[in-house]
Amino acid sequence: MDGFIPLDTARRRTLKTAISCVGVGVHSGRRASLTLRPALSGTGIRFRRTDLGIEIPARWDLVSDTKLCTALSLPDRPDVRIGTVEHVMAALAGCGVDDAIIDVDGPEVPILDGSAAPFVFLIDCAGTAASHGTAETIEVLQTVRVEEGGAWAELSPLASGSGLDATLSIDFPNTAIGRQALSLRVTPQSFRWELADARTFTLAAEVEHLRAIGLAQGGSLSNAIVVDGAVVLNPGGLRRPDEFVRHKLLDVVGDLALAGAPLKARFAGHRSGHALNNRLLRALFADAAAWRLLPPLRVSVDGASTAPARAAAYPALA
Repeated sequence: MDGFIPLDTARRRTLKTAISCVGVGVHSGRRASLTLRPALSGTGIRFRRTDLGIEIPARWDLVSDTKLCTALSLPDRPDVRIGTVEHVMAALAGCGVDDAIIDVDGPEVPILDGSAAPFVFLIDCAGTAASHGTAETIEVLQTVRVEEGGAWAELSPLASGSGLDATLSIDFPNTAIGRQALSLRVTPQSFRWELADARTFTLAAEVEHLRAIGLAQGGSLSNAIVVDGAVVLNPGGLRRPDEFVRHKLLDVVGDLALAGAPLKARFAGHRSGHALNNRLLRALFADAAAWRLLPPLRVSVDGASTAPARAAAYPALA
């Protein structure tokens, strides 16, 4: 009998057509062009440096830098990187895209308006379509926790249902940010309406220091919220009173999308950033008893085993 796809499983999804945008890298300050392209089923999400002809899979074990963004590099080419991947990764995950090639002509994804909303717009314009193969899920079976100072993050089993239940709190005393918390079941609908338009932010007191060390070269009030004590400097103010924690949770979605498949889990964290989010995935995959991949065995529509592709997508299975 030919290969089959069970009727009770969802098909993988990719883009219907390619779509492009141009912007600036928030840290490099360089002009950056990005194109989202359809990809074959099982490809996963892959970044391609078109200026160098090098591809970097969007994977947790290839994260090479988490200072103010999430950056990817290949082990044998640490000099070749793709920076600030978290917002486009969040948009793809939030829109349910499993397979795509992301062409970037330099070392950084364009920041656009500092949120994931422009990437969601691009995905909507391109459209998505089901493809061959089933969409896999990583189910968390045991609680995994990482800590640093007073910050922490953990993944634990989801009591019921599917998807990602997320709870996050932040605390920036004596500023317009203050202490904020948000709990959300992350779905395509909730991501689109509750998280996607939340912008990245920084403190005015840190801007000059960041620029002195070569970061935030492309940052401005058009692509970031800047807070000076109790004042938000952006002329238009905030999009939501709790935009800050919403953006931090958007970052969590983007960073956890580097797991390689959607998580069936409960995420909880306090003051968690890119570094802790990546450490959390590393801790999860370091413990084979803490997770499993669903469905446990998949046969493609042409009857071929998908084990080799899985080994590439999930190094812990190799």
